[in-house]
Amino acid sequence: MRAEDGRPRIILGVSGGIAAYKACELLRRLTESGASVRVIPTASALRFVGTATWSALSGQPVSADVFDDAHEVPHVRLGQQADLVLVAPATADLLARAATGRADDLLTATLLTARCPVLIAPAMHTEMWEHPATRENVAVLRRRGVIVLDPDSGRLTGADTGPGRLPEPAAIHAAALRLLARGAAPADLIGRRIVVSAGGTREPLDPVRFLGNHSTGRQGWALAATALARGAEVVLVAANVELPEPAGVKVIRVGTAVELGAAVHEAAADADVVVMAAAVADFRPLEPAPAKIKKTDAEPDPIVLTRNPDVLAELCASRRPGQVIVGFAAETGDAAGGVLEHGRAKLGRKRCDLLVVNEVGPGKAFGTPENAAVILGLDGSVTEVPIGPKEALADVIWDLARARLS
Repeated sequence: MRAEDGRPRIILGVSGGIAAYKACELLRRLTESGASVRVIPTASALRFVGTATWSALSGQPVSADVFDDAHEVPHVRLGQQADLVLVAPATADLLARAATGRADDLLTATLLTARCPVLIAPAMHTEMWEHPATRENVAVLRRRGVIVLDPDSGRLTGADTGPGRLPEPAAIHAAALRLLARGAAPADLIGRRIVVSAGGTREPLDPVRFLGNHSTGRQGWALAATALARGAEVVLVAANVELPEPAGVKVIRVGTAVELGAAVHEAAADADVVVMAAAVADFRPLEPAPAKIKKTDAEPDPIVLTRNPDVLAELCASRRPGQVIVGFAAETGDAAGGVLEHGRAKLGRKRCDLLVVNEVGPGKAFGTPENAAVILGLDGSVTEVPIGPKEALADVIWDLARARLS
């Protein structure tokens, strides 16, 4: 339910961990993006950041007690009226209470009454995150449709490092905006494991130079973020991408086509859907120079190329029953045919379930926030997606892939 001025209503729950201070930046980002934010800290959270701070940053009253303003029934009304409930950080204790349906403070009561999307960003020590009890609590919440982000790996309190670090506020904010954009749409990829490749591979010519392409990875990033918002477990194989990692997504960094192929094949072994959005080099230098190729008065020696493995074709040939494979075709028209003709020929060769065909060129596809495409199905279907945000194209791709899942 939107606020009277049309702004989305967000409940920001904060539980009692040292990462509570990062929620202040998250709160600032949410309010600056136009949301009306009500903060509900737990009693323990108030030991780290006080009520005055939350009230000043949000411009809203702050309470952790179900008996405050009891005549307004806050433990029911807040959840009923919210467009999004976001908990960051969420401790192991908070996850346990949410998974078992406890309602012993205002935040857990709000979680029980919420009928909007719920996003939880855990933060705790590695041993607590990896404990079977915590893992089971996370699994229970995810089965119910709650989006629980995996924590980052890095420096924790003291000298400890490992998985359990709260994702950066900017990444949590981006995930929250994706959920708000989906509104009341169901998390229809819960329990599905997704693999997405993104970016452009680079094939070394010498220690300084490489053969590459213009892909920035934006479309693959949009695919990963939208799949996460729909409840999927996402692995993102990223080739030379310089974008902030999406919160809750496992990112595997690669450089060359051979490295990307190995990573994708390993990740795809138990995946429900594999989307090859990366621009993978078709060729690589047969023998990269061991030292920098110097410029002299003589003409340079020709560079002998050899074929790279066809990762998409290999995936299609080895797919297991029920697995859906989605390919991308960045095409230009030429004397041999138009963009769609080349796309249909590629679909016939690769035999993927879906092929996303887009025309590339100056200001088109690569490096832009928008994209347009025609999605060809192996079953003969044709879906045209007009120019729009890359997230919109990503959602259409997931709609079509989901319809093909057994």
